[in-house]
Amino acid sequence: MLLFGLGQIKDGMSRAFGAKLRIGLAAGTRGGFRSFIAGLVATIALQSSTATALMVASFVEKDLIAPAMAQIVLLGANVGTATTAWIVALGLGWLSPMLILAGVILLRGKSVQRQGAGAALAGVGLMLLSLHLLSAATDPIRQSPALNLFISMLGNAWPVALIFSAVLAVLASSSLAIVVLILSLAASGGIETSLVIVLVLGANLGGAVPPVLATLKAPVAARRVALGNLIVRTTGCVAALPLAGYGAALLDMSPFSHANLAVDAHLLFNLAVAVIAWPLSPLLLRVTTALLPEKEGTETSRSYLDSHDLGQPVAALAGASREVMLVGDLIERMLRQASDAMHDSDLSKLNDISTLEGRVDSIQHAIKVYVSKVGQDGQDGLCQKDQRRAMDIVEYAINLEHIGDIIEKGIRPEIAKKINLGLRFSDDGKSELERLFSITLDNIRMAQSVFATRNADLARRLVEVKEDVRRLEKQSSERHLQRLRDGRADSIQTSSVHLDMLRDLKRINAHIAAVAHPILDESGLLIESRIKQAG
Repeated sequence: MLLFGLGQIKDGMSRAFGAKLRIGLAAGTRGGFRSFIAGLVATIALQSSTATALMVASFVEKDLIAPAMAQIVLLGANVGTATTAWIVALGLGWLSPMLILAGVILLRGKSVQRQGAGAALAGVGLMLLSLHLLSAATDPIRQSPALNLFISMLGNAWPVALIFSAVLAVLASSSLAIVVLILSLAASGGIETSLVIVLVLGANLGGAVPPVLATLKAPVAARRVALGNLIVRTTGCVAALPLAGYGAALLDMSPFSHANLAVDAHLLFNLAVAVIAWPLSPLLLRVTTALLPEKEGTETSRSYLDSHDLGQPVAALAGASREVMLVGDLIERMLRQASDAMHDSDLSKLNDISTLEGRVDSIQHAIKVYVSKVGQDGQDGLCQKDQRRAMDIVEYAINLEHIGDIIEKGIRPEIAKKINLGLRFSDDGKSELERLFSITLDNIRMAQSVFATRNADLARRLVEVKEDVRRLEKQSSERHLQRLRDGRADSIQTSSVHLDMLRDLKRINAHIAAVAHPILDESGLLIESRIKQAG
């Protein structure tokens, strides 16, 4: 019930305020203190430092948060989850029926925000109820000789106790849940305060592992954030473990309720780590960069987006233009691999398409962010010509990203389906698709030339070829339907694949041709997306 309640709070808050939380988290990370508060608030709202860590990692990947600020956000997130545990332990169990009732009432609402808020309220109620039930259910267990023996063994082996608690936190994907469980077991005072502290340290260590596991296949920038958080918590736990006895003496002397020692230790530990690690965040960034360097030979090492050029619009836009042409090269590779896979019925030739599409997404986003910063330091901003060029670069990057999506989500699955099911196109159908693939590859190369040279004649030719593709797609669809009427078995089996690929290739060519529109418009050759007829 505790884990379910936590899940309901996270899901409900995401539905009700997810967009606002993401926007606030991204906007609130321009300074150290604001970053700390943003992480704390987001984690209290989501009841999950793991969710906050993954959100922050994705923002760093998209260049929305500076890596150094991201580590401070996670320090705030760790304090946020400790604050939540402290609030839960205040003895508010009597509120649980009212909160659950209010949540169920809101869940019957029609708006997504009301339903999300209802799920979150019901989750809080279930969480408080679970704490009460845990205390009642573990009361007989506390009298168990076996449990007392196990606890005494852990009390004499702090490293084992730390690892045991960390494993539980990893399995639960929540340090908060394990801290609450420790709180319940320690309520009767049958566990020494020093062992409580050690178990809490283990919960903190285990809570940093799920984000690392979740980002194993993410880009390097995102993995550095999760790894940095793990390094901070591990260092804190290793440093605090020998001092657990002294910490226990201080907590025993404190005026706070001894029944809540677990959450007190949890909060004090995370506050201490935040105070110490905050000034060291630049050093932590250098350490994670050294541990996870960018791989040589990848597209990221060839970036032409030089931040030093941002104050010089001509140089900056030239770099952005070269960068967007790298995206065009990636799209050509994706198209060629899809074409080869279809021709050879070779599934292995589709393997790299998803990776390439991920690079396309990453680079085009970096281009948009970079171009938006060009000329910001100048008094008058960009001149009209540079503004137009900046817009052309962004629009071309967006169109290329759309093409990547079509290849990865449309064409690749269709080709994989055809190969996995052992289907064969008719000779005519295969010839038609191969011809369209060949034209599309020629068009992406022509689009690259159009973008680089801004030649109006070449742009005009690109739009004319788009009309040719439209006619070819229509003719191929008609011929395919005729083969269906003739009862051709091979055409019947591959009908949906054939028609879907025709549609996708036509959409790709429409995006390719879009690069010519600004050039033709500037030359006065375009009227409502149509070329003027020659006089």
